[in-house]
Amino acid sequence: MIGYASLGTNDLDRALAFYDAVLGLLGARRVTTMPDARGFTLYGTRRGEPMLAITRPYDGERASVGNGVMVALNAGNRDTVDRVHTAAIDQGGRDEGAPGARGPAAMNFYGGYVRDPDGNKLCFYTSG
Repeated sequence: MIGYASLGTNDLDRALAFYDAVLGLLGARRVTTMPDARGFTLYGTRRGEPMLAITRPYDGERASVGNGVMVALNAGNRDTVDRVHTAAIDQGGRDEGAPGARGPAAMNFYGGYVRDPDGNKLCFYTSG
């Protein structure tokens, strides 16, 4: 059902460097970049699958972080959660919760949380 989620940035070059390094560990790459002032860039593993867009806001105003907004990205396994969380911090992200088990044991949920350099909250996780 989800085609893509968008995260705003105030520094497109910094944001793209962050997401190139971090999402590359999940097998994602830049799928397309619009040749406009926003620099709307889609990341994904392949066309037709859900994607993540990084962009300057359409209205030309400063990007801001939504309270309660988070994008969760499936890392596939615990080792990858750990590696992606570390890479995100190494690329200028901020730790919002070290990788670990969360919730009821039956969920088998393991996730790590960060904020990107613009303050957008991300969760890298695996479950099941």
